[in-house]
Amino acid sequence: MSGETAVPRAGWRRDTAVFLSGQTVSMFGSMLVQYAIMWHLTLETKSGVVLMASAVFGMLPQAIVSIFGGVWADRLNRKTLIIAADASIAVTTLALAIFMMSGYQELWLIYLTLAIRSTGAGIQQPAVMALIPQLVPTDKLLRVNGVFQSIQSAMMLIAPAAAAGIYASMSIVAIFWVDVVTAIIGIGLLLLIAVPTVRTVVDTGYFTDLAKGVRYTFTHAFVRWLLVLFAIVFVLTVAPSMLTPLMVVRNFGAEVWLLTVNELAFSVGMLVGGVLVAVWGGLKNKVVTVLIASVLFGALTLALGLSTNVWVFFGFMLLVGVAVPFFSTPSTTLLQQRVEPAYQGRVFGFVGVVMATAMPVGMVAFGPLADIVPVEWVLIAAGVVTFVVVAIAALIPAGRRAIAVGAEPAPTMPAAPESGEAAQADEATTPAN
Repeated sequence: MSGETAVPRAGWRRDTAVFLSGQTVSMFGSMLVQYAIMWHLTLETKSGVVLMASAVFGMLPQAIVSIFGGVWADRLNRKTLIIAADASIAVTTLALAIFMMSGYQELWLIYLTLAIRSTGAGIQQPAVMALIPQLVPTDKLLRVNGVFQSIQSAMMLIAPAAAAGIYASMSIVAIFWVDVVTAIIGIGLLLLIAVPTVRTVVDTGYFTDLAKGVRYTFTHAFVRWLLVLFAIVFVLTVAPSMLTPLMVVRNFGAEVWLLTVNELAFSVGMLVGGVLVAVWGGLKNKVVTVLIASVLFGALTLALGLSTNVWVFFGFMLLVGVAVPFFSTPSTTLLQQRVEPAYQGRVFGFVGVVMATAMPVGMVAFGPLADIVPVEWVLIAAGVVTFVVVAIAALIPAGRRAIAVGAEPAPTMPAAPESGEAAQADEATTPAN
Protein backbone atom coordinates (compact mmCIF):
# COMPACT_ATOMS: atom_id res chain seq x y z
CA MET A 1 0.00 0.00 0.00
CA SER A 2 1.14 3.47 -0.75
CA GLY A 3 2.03 5.68 2.14
CA GLU A 4 0.92 8.84 0.34
CA THR A 5 -1.71 10.97 1.99
CA ALA A 6 -4.81 11.35 -0.13
CA VAL A 7 -6.16 14.89 -0.40
CA PRO A 8 -9.89 14.81 0.48
CA ARG A 9 -12.25 15.86 -2.31
CA ALA A 10 -13.48 19.41 -1.98
CA GLY A 11 -17.09 19.25 -0.82
CA TRP A 12 -16.91 15.53 -0.07
CA ARG A 13 -19.41 15.86 2.76
CA ARG A 14 -22.00 17.45 0.47
CA ASP A 15 -21.39 14.90 -2.29
CA THR A 16 -21.57 12.02 0.18
CA ALA A 17 -24.83 13.33 1.64
CA VAL A 18 -26.40 13.70 -1.81
CA PHE A 19 -25.17 10.26 -2.89
CA LEU A 20 -26.46 8.54 0.24
CA SER A 21 -29.78 10.40 -0.07
CA GLY A 22 -30.24 9.19 -3.64
CA GLN A 23 -29.36 5.64 -2.69
CA THR A 24 -31.77 5.81 0.24
CA VAL A 25 -34.72 6.84 -1.90
CA SER A 26 -33.95 4.22 -4.55
CA MET A 27 -33.36 1.58 -1.88
CA PHE A 28 -36.73 2.32 -0.29
CA GLY A 29 -38.58 1.46 -3.49
CA SER A 30 -36.52 -1.66 -4.04
CA MET A 31 -37.22 -2.84 -0.49
CA LEU A 32 -40.95 -2.32 -0.97
CA VAL A 33 -40.81 -4.63 -3.99
CA GLN A 34 -38.63 -7.16 -2.15
CA TYR A 35 -41.03 -7.47 0.79
CA ALA A 36 -44.14 -7.41 -1.37
CA ILE A 37 -42.96 -10.22 -3.63
CA MET A 38 -41.74 -12.35 -0.71
CA TRP A 39 -45.02 -11.95 1.15
CA HIS A 40 -47.06 -12.46 -2.01
CA LEU A 41 -45.33 -15.75 -2.76
CA THR A 42 -45.43 -16.88 0.88
CA LEU A 43 -49.13 -16.16 1.34
CA GLU A 44 -50.21 -17.45 -2.06
CA THR A 45 -48.18 -20.69 -2.10
CA LYS A 46 -46.87 -21.43 1.44
CA SER A 47 -44.17 -23.39 -0.37
CA GLY A 48 -40.48 -23.68 0.47
CA VAL A 49 -39.78 -24.69 -3.13
CA VAL A 50 -41.35 -21.49 -4.44
CA LEU A 51 -39.28 -19.42 -2.00
CA MET A 52 -36.22 -21.36 -3.13
CA ALA A 53 -36.99 -20.55 -6.77
CA SER A 54 -37.50 -16.87 -5.97
CA ALA A 55 -34.12 -16.79 -4.18
CA VAL A 56 -32.39 -18.47 -7.14
CA PHE A 57 -33.93 -16.12 -9.72
CA GLY A 58 -33.41 -13.14 -7.45
CA MET A 59 -29.75 -13.84 -6.66
CA LEU A 60 -28.07 -16.06 -9.26
CA PRO A 61 -28.07 -13.50 -12.12
CA GLN A 62 -26.44 -10.98 -9.78
CA ALA A 63 -23.74 -13.53 -9.00
CA ILE A 64 -22.97 -14.03 -12.67
CA VAL A 65 -23.16 -10.38 -13.71
CA SER A 66 -21.15 -9.10 -10.71
CA ILE A 67 -18.03 -10.69 -12.20
CA PHE A 68 -18.34 -8.39 -15.21
CA GLY A 69 -19.90 -5.52 -13.29
CA GLY A 70 -16.78 -5.22 -11.16
CA VAL A 71 -14.62 -4.82 -14.27
CA TRP A 72 -16.97 -2.18 -15.67
CA ALA A 73 -16.79 -0.33 -12.34
CA ASP A 74 -13.00 -0.12 -12.72
CA ARG A 75 -13.07 0.83 -16.42
CA LEU A 76 -16.12 3.08 -16.76
CA ASN A 77 -17.69 5.93 -14.82
CA ARG A 78 -19.24 4.44 -11.69
CA LYS A 79 -22.00 7.05 -11.48
CA THR A 80 -23.11 6.25 -15.03
CA LEU A 81 -23.23 2.54 -14.25
CA ILE A 82 -25.39 3.11 -11.17
CA ILE A 83 -27.81 5.30 -13.12
CA ALA A 84 -28.05 2.80 -16.00
CA ALA A 85 -28.71 -0.09 -13.61
CA ASP A 86 -31.35 1.85 -11.64
CA ALA A 87 -33.13 2.86 -14.83
CA SER A 88 -33.17 -0.70 -16.17
CA ILE A 89 -34.62 -2.04 -12.91
CA ALA A 90 -37.31 0.65 -12.93
CA VAL A 91 -38.34 -0.15 -16.51
CA THR A 92 -38.59 -3.85 -15.65
CA THR A 93 -40.74 -3.15 -12.60
CA LEU A 94 -42.96 -0.90 -14.70
CA ALA A 95 -43.45 -3.71 -17.23
CA LEU A 96 -44.42 -6.17 -14.47
CA ALA A 97 -46.93 -3.66 -13.09
CA ILE A 98 -48.56 -3.29 -16.50
CA PHE A 99 -48.75 -7.07 -17.01
CA MET A 100 -50.30 -7.64 -13.58
CA MET A 101 -52.79 -4.82 -14.10
CA SER A 102 -53.95 -6.66 -17.21
CA GLY A 103 -54.57 -9.77 -15.10
CA TYR A 104 -51.46 -11.77 -16.02
CA GLN A 105 -49.91 -12.97 -12.74
CA GLU A 106 -48.08 -16.19 -13.57
CA LEU A 107 -45.16 -17.20 -11.35
CA TRP A 108 -42.73 -17.29 -14.26
CA LEU A 109 -43.32 -13.57 -14.89
CA ILE A 110 -42.40 -12.74 -11.29
CA TYR A 111 -39.32 -14.97 -11.56
CA LEU A 112 -38.27 -13.22 -14.79
CA THR A 113 -38.65 -9.82 -13.16
CA LEU A 114 -36.58 -10.94 -10.18
CA ALA A 115 -33.87 -12.16 -12.56
CA ILE A 116 -33.69 -8.87 -14.46
CA ARG A 117 -33.67 -6.84 -11.25
CA SER A 118 -30.90 -9.12 -9.97
CA THR A 119 -28.89 -8.48 -13.16
CA GLY A 120 -29.15 -4.74 -12.57
CA ALA A 121 -27.99 -5.19 -8.99
CA GLY A 122 -24.94 -7.10 -10.25
CA ILE A 123 -23.91 -4.00 -12.17
CA GLN A 124 -24.96 -1.49 -9.54
CA GLN A 125 -23.56 -2.91 -6.29
CA PRO A 126 -19.84 -3.10 -7.19
CA ALA A 127 -20.06 0.44 -8.56
CA VAL A 128 -21.75 1.75 -5.39
CA MET A 129 -19.26 0.16 -3.02
CA ALA A 130 -16.27 1.26 -5.14
CA LEU A 131 -17.64 4.80 -5.52
CA ILE A 132 -17.91 5.44 -1.78
CA PRO A 133 -14.10 5.51 -1.20
CA GLN A 134 -13.88 7.86 -4.21
CA LEU A 135 -15.97 10.36 -2.26
CA VAL A 136 -14.94 9.67 1.34
CA PRO A 137 -11.47 10.06 2.95
CA THR A 138 -9.96 6.75 4.12
CA ASP A 139 -10.09 7.63 7.81
CA LYS A 140 -13.82 8.43 7.57
CA LEU A 141 -14.86 5.24 5.77
CA LEU A 142 -15.93 3.16 8.79
CA ARG A 143 -18.21 5.89 10.13
CA VAL A 144 -19.69 6.67 6.71
CA ASN A 145 -20.27 2.96 6.11
CA GLY A 146 -21.87 2.80 9.55
CA VAL A 147 -24.14 5.72 8.65
CA PHE A 148 -25.02 4.02 5.34
CA GLN A 149 -25.80 0.81 7.24
CA SER A 150 -28.00 2.78 9.63
CA ILE A 151 -29.85 4.35 6.71
CA GLN A 152 -30.37 0.93 5.16
CA SER A 153 -31.65 -0.32 8.50
CA ALA A 154 -34.01 2.63 8.86
CA MET A 155 -35.37 1.91 5.39
CA MET A 156 -35.79 -1.72 6.39
CA LEU A 157 -37.78 -0.48 9.36
CA ILE A 158 -40.01 1.82 7.34
CA ALA A 159 -40.34 -0.29 4.19
CA PRO A 160 -42.12 -3.34 5.71
CA ALA A 161 -44.74 -1.14 7.35
CA ALA A 162 -45.21 0.86 4.16
CA ALA A 163 -45.30 -2.29 2.04
CA ALA A 164 -47.87 -3.90 4.35
CA GLY A 165 -50.06 -0.81 4.25
CA ILE A 166 -49.95 -0.48 0.48
CA TYR A 167 -50.26 -4.25 -0.07
CA ALA A 168 -53.28 -4.57 2.24
CA SER A 169 -55.11 -1.40 1.19
CA MET A 170 -54.34 -1.43 -2.52
CA SER A 171 -52.29 -4.14 -4.23
CA ILE A 172 -48.82 -5.36 -5.08
CA VAL A 173 -49.07 -3.38 -8.34
CA ALA A 174 -49.24 -0.10 -6.40
CA ILE A 175 -45.93 -1.00 -4.76
CA PHE A 176 -44.37 -1.47 -8.20
CA TRP A 177 -45.44 2.05 -9.19
CA VAL A 178 -43.86 3.48 -6.05
CA ASP A 179 -40.61 1.71 -6.96
CA VAL A 180 -40.56 3.38 -10.38
CA VAL A 181 -41.02 6.84 -8.84
CA THR A 182 -38.30 6.34 -6.22
CA ALA A 183 -35.87 5.15 -8.91
CA ILE A 184 -36.46 8.37 -10.87
CA ILE A 185 -35.83 10.49 -7.75
CA GLY A 186 -32.66 8.52 -6.90
CA ILE A 187 -31.29 8.97 -10.41
CA GLY A 188 -32.03 12.70 -10.28
CA LEU A 189 -30.07 13.16 -7.06
CA LEU A 190 -27.12 11.16 -8.37
CA LEU A 191 -26.94 13.41 -11.42
CA LEU A 192 -26.06 16.30 -9.07
CA ILE A 193 -22.69 14.72 -8.17
CA ALA A 194 -19.56 15.01 -10.29
CA VAL A 195 -17.70 11.70 -10.12
CA PRO A 196 -14.53 11.26 -12.20
CA THR A 197 -13.77 7.98 -13.91
CA VAL A 198 -10.99 6.17 -12.05
CA ARG A 199 -9.34 5.11 -15.30
CA THR A 200 -9.57 7.79 -17.97
CA VAL A 201 -7.18 5.83 -20.20
CA VAL A 202 -7.88 2.13 -20.76
CA ASP A 203 -5.06 0.45 -22.65
CA THR A 204 -5.78 -3.19 -21.80
CA GLY A 205 -8.51 -5.51 -22.99
CA TYR A 206 -11.69 -6.19 -21.03
CA PHE A 207 -10.90 -9.84 -20.42
CA THR A 208 -7.31 -8.95 -19.53
CA ASP A 209 -8.69 -6.67 -16.81
CA LEU A 210 -11.03 -9.45 -15.69
CA ALA A 211 -8.16 -11.93 -15.46
CA LYS A 212 -6.07 -9.43 -13.47
CA GLY A 213 -8.97 -8.89 -11.10
CA VAL A 214 -9.35 -12.63 -10.58
CA ARG A 215 -5.62 -13.02 -10.00
CA TYR A 216 -5.52 -10.10 -7.57
CA THR A 217 -8.54 -11.31 -5.59
CA PHE A 218 -7.40 -14.90 -5.21
CA THR A 219 -3.71 -14.23 -4.61
CA HIS A 220 -4.34 -11.54 -2.01
CA ALA A 221 -4.34 -13.71 1.11
CA PHE A 222 -6.42 -11.38 3.27
CA VAL A 223 -9.07 -10.73 0.60
CA ARG A 224 -9.29 -14.45 -0.18
CA TRP A 225 -9.79 -15.42 3.48
CA LEU A 226 -12.44 -12.75 4.01
CA LEU A 227 -14.36 -13.77 0.88
CA VAL A 228 -14.38 -17.45 1.87
CA LEU A 229 -15.67 -16.52 5.34
CA PHE A 230 -18.29 -14.30 3.70
CA ALA A 231 -19.42 -17.16 1.47
CA ILE A 232 -19.84 -19.78 4.19
CA VAL A 233 -21.47 -17.46 6.73
CA PHE A 234 -23.88 -16.18 4.08
CA VAL A 235 -24.88 -19.73 3.13
CA LEU A 236 -25.57 -20.58 6.76
CA THR A 237 -27.43 -17.34 7.50
CA VAL A 238 -29.84 -17.96 4.62
CA ALA A 239 -31.90 -19.93 7.16
CA PRO A 240 -32.84 -16.98 9.42
CA SER A 241 -33.04 -14.46 6.58
CA MET A 242 -35.18 -16.48 4.15
CA LEU A 243 -36.96 -19.15 6.18
CA THR A 244 -38.17 -17.16 9.18
CA PRO A 245 -41.29 -15.93 7.31
CA LEU A 246 -42.08 -19.57 6.55
CA MET A 247 -41.62 -20.52 10.21
CA VAL A 248 -43.86 -17.64 11.28
CA VAL A 249 -46.63 -18.69 8.87
CA ARG A 250 -46.42 -22.38 9.79
CA ASN A 251 -45.93 -22.09 13.56
CA PHE A 252 -47.46 -18.79 14.65
CA GLY A 253 -50.07 -17.75 12.06
CA ALA A 254 -50.55 -16.58 8.46
CA GLU A 255 -51.57 -12.99 9.23
CA VAL A 256 -49.71 -10.26 7.34
CA TRP A 257 -49.08 -8.34 10.58
CA LEU A 258 -46.99 -11.25 11.93
CA LEU A 259 -44.80 -11.17 8.81
CA THR A 260 -44.55 -7.41 9.18
CA VAL A 261 -43.46 -7.61 12.85
CA ASN A 262 -40.90 -10.27 11.88
CA GLU A 263 -39.31 -7.89 9.37
CA LEU A 264 -39.65 -4.89 11.68
CA ALA A 265 -37.85 -6.70 14.51
CA PHE A 266 -34.94 -7.50 12.20
CA SER A 267 -34.90 -3.94 10.84
CA VAL A 268 -35.00 -2.28 14.27
CA GLY A 269 -32.08 -4.47 15.28
CA MET A 270 -30.11 -3.48 12.18
CA LEU A 271 -30.83 0.18 12.85
CA VAL A 272 -29.55 -0.13 16.42
CA GLY A 273 -26.51 -2.07 15.25
CA GLY A 274 -25.77 0.44 12.49
CA VAL A 275 -25.93 3.35 14.93
CA LEU A 276 -23.63 1.52 17.34
CA VAL A 277 -21.11 0.90 14.54
CA ALA A 278 -21.29 4.53 13.37
CA VAL A 279 -20.85 5.91 16.91
CA TRP A 280 -18.62 3.30 18.55
CA GLY A 281 -17.08 1.50 15.57
CA GLY A 282 -16.75 -1.88 17.23
CA LEU A 283 -13.48 -3.35 18.41
CA LYS A 284 -10.24 -1.81 17.19
CA ASN A 285 -9.48 -5.05 15.34
CA LYS A 286 -12.19 -5.19 12.68
CA VAL A 287 -11.41 -8.84 11.84
CA VAL A 288 -12.14 -9.88 15.42
CA THR A 289 -15.39 -7.88 15.25
CA VAL A 290 -16.39 -9.85 12.14
CA LEU A 291 -15.60 -13.19 13.81
CA ILE A 292 -17.55 -12.32 16.97
CA ALA A 293 -20.53 -11.26 14.84
CA SER A 294 -20.35 -14.61 13.04
CA VAL A 295 -20.48 -16.45 16.38
CA LEU A 296 -23.51 -14.38 17.33
CA PHE A 297 -25.19 -15.39 14.06
CA GLY A 298 -24.74 -19.03 15.00
CA ALA A 299 -26.04 -18.58 18.55
CA LEU A 300 -29.06 -16.56 17.46
CA THR A 301 -29.95 -18.91 14.61
CA LEU A 302 -29.92 -21.75 17.11
CA ALA A 303 -32.09 -19.70 19.48
CA LEU A 304 -34.60 -18.97 16.71
CA GLY A 305 -34.97 -22.67 16.04
CA LEU A 306 -35.61 -23.36 19.73
CA SER A 307 -38.22 -20.60 20.12
CA THR A 308 -41.79 -21.68 20.84
CA ASN A 309 -43.22 -18.25 21.66
CA VAL A 310 -43.73 -15.76 18.83
CA TRP A 311 -42.56 -12.74 20.85
CA VAL A 312 -39.42 -14.53 22.00
CA PHE A 313 -38.84 -15.41 18.34
CA PHE A 314 -39.21 -11.75 17.35
CA GLY A 315 -36.79 -10.79 20.14
CA PHE A 316 -34.12 -13.06 18.70
CA MET A 317 -34.81 -11.66 15.22
CA LEU A 318 -34.11 -8.21 16.63
CA LEU A 319 -30.75 -9.40 17.98
CA VAL A 320 -29.88 -10.99 14.64
CA GLY A 321 -30.44 -7.55 13.13
CA VAL A 322 -28.14 -5.94 15.72
CA ALA A 323 -25.36 -8.38 14.76
CA VAL A 324 -25.56 -7.76 11.00
CA PRO A 325 -23.81 -4.33 10.90
CA PHE A 326 -20.99 -5.71 13.08
CA PHE A 327 -20.38 -8.27 10.33
CA SER A 328 -21.04 -6.34 7.13
CA THR A 329 -19.74 -2.85 7.93
CA PRO A 330 -16.24 -3.81 9.20
CA SER A 331 -15.91 -6.32 6.33
CA THR A 332 -16.74 -3.68 3.73
CA THR A 333 -14.47 -1.12 5.38
CA LEU A 334 -11.56 -3.57 5.52
CA LEU A 335 -11.82 -4.13 1.77
CA GLN A 336 -12.19 -0.42 1.00
CA GLN A 337 -9.13 0.35 3.12
CA ARG A 338 -6.86 -2.47 1.96
CA VAL A 339 -7.66 -2.89 -1.72
CA GLU A 340 -6.06 -0.49 -4.21
CA PRO A 341 -8.58 1.96 -5.79
CA ALA A 342 -7.99 0.61 -9.31
CA TYR A 343 -9.06 -2.88 -8.17
CA GLN A 344 -11.96 -2.05 -5.89
CA GLY A 345 -14.66 -2.48 -8.51
CA ARG A 346 -13.43 -5.96 -9.38
CA VAL A 347 -13.00 -7.01 -5.75
CA PHE A 348 -16.48 -5.79 -4.83
CA GLY A 349 -17.71 -7.56 -7.94
CA PHE A 350 -16.49 -10.80 -6.42
CA VAL A 351 -18.05 -9.81 -3.09
CA GLY A 352 -21.30 -9.48 -5.02
CA VAL A 353 -20.73 -12.91 -6.56
CA VAL A 354 -20.21 -14.42 -3.12
CA MET A 355 -23.26 -12.76 -1.61
CA ALA A 356 -25.52 -13.49 -4.57
CA THR A 357 -24.36 -17.09 -4.99
CA ALA A 358 -24.49 -17.98 -1.31
CA MET A 359 -28.18 -17.17 -0.97
CA PRO A 360 -29.50 -19.43 -3.75
CA VAL A 361 -27.01 -22.17 -2.82
CA GLY A 362 -28.28 -22.06 0.73
CA MET A 363 -31.90 -22.01 -0.38
CA VAL A 364 -31.38 -24.94 -2.75
CA ALA A 365 -30.43 -26.91 0.35
CA PHE A 366 -32.66 -25.30 2.95
CA GLY A 367 -35.80 -24.62 0.89
CA PRO A 368 -36.70 -28.21 -0.07
CA LEU A 369 -35.43 -29.43 3.32
CA ALA A 370 -37.91 -27.09 5.01
CA ASP A 371 -40.70 -28.89 3.16
CA ILE A 372 -39.51 -32.25 4.54
CA VAL A 373 -38.56 -31.44 8.14
CA PRO A 374 -39.73 -28.64 10.47
CA VAL A 375 -38.15 -25.24 9.75
CA GLU A 376 -36.89 -25.05 13.33
CA TRP A 377 -34.72 -28.12 12.77
CA VAL A 378 -33.08 -26.39 9.82
CA LEU A 379 -32.37 -23.32 11.95
CA ILE A 380 -30.85 -25.37 14.77
CA ALA A 381 -28.58 -27.27 12.37
CA ALA A 382 -27.46 -24.03 10.67
CA GLY A 383 -26.57 -22.49 14.02
CA VAL A 384 -24.47 -25.46 15.14
CA VAL A 385 -22.57 -25.62 11.83
CA THR A 386 -21.86 -21.87 12.04
CA PHE A 387 -19.99 -22.39 15.34
CA VAL A 388 -17.78 -25.02 13.71
CA VAL A 389 -17.04 -22.87 10.66
CA VAL A 390 -16.05 -19.79 12.67
CA ALA A 391 -13.76 -21.83 14.92
CA ILE A 392 -11.97 -23.30 11.90
CA ALA A 393 -11.74 -19.89 10.18
CA ALA A 394 -10.11 -18.31 13.25
CA LEU A 395 -7.68 -21.14 13.99
CA ILE A 396 -6.24 -21.94 10.56
CA PRO A 397 -3.00 -20.10 9.62
CA ALA A 398 -4.82 -17.82 7.17
CA GLY A 399 -7.24 -16.84 9.92
CA ARG A 400 -4.48 -16.04 12.38
CA ARG A 401 -2.74 -13.92 9.75
CA ALA A 402 -6.00 -12.12 8.98
CA ILE A 403 -6.48 -11.32 12.67
CA ALA A 404 -2.94 -9.91 12.75
CA VAL A 405 -3.70 -7.77 9.68
CA GLY A 406 -6.84 -6.47 11.38
CA ALA A 407 -4.73 -5.27 14.31
CA GLU A 408 -2.55 -3.13 12.02
CA PRO A 409 -3.39 0.55 11.39
CA ALA A 410 -5.38 1.08 8.21
CA PRO A 411 -3.11 2.16 5.36
CA THR A 412 -3.77 5.54 3.76
CA MET A 413 -4.89 5.13 0.17
CA PRO A 414 -3.48 7.37 -2.54
CA ALA A 415 -5.95 9.56 -4.36
CA ALA A 416 -7.89 7.72 -7.05
CA PRO A 417 -5.89 7.86 -10.31
CA GLU A 418 -7.24 10.27 -12.90
CA SER A 419 -5.16 9.03 -15.81
CA GLY A 420 -3.51 5.97 -17.23
CA GLU A 421 -1.55 5.39 -14.04
CA ALA A 422 -4.15 2.84 -12.91
CA ALA A 423 -3.52 0.86 -16.04
CA GLN A 424 0.19 0.97 -15.28
CA ALA A 425 -0.51 -0.16 -11.73
CA ASP A 426 -2.34 -3.17 -13.18
CA GLU A 427 0.94 -4.37 -14.59
CA ALA A 428 2.40 -4.77 -11.13
CA THR A 429 1.92 -7.91 -9.09
CA THR A 430 -0.02 -6.68 -6.07
CA PRO A 431 -0.96 -9.59 -3.81
CA ALA A 432 -0.42 -8.61 -0.19
CA ASN A 433 -0.38 -10.17 3.25
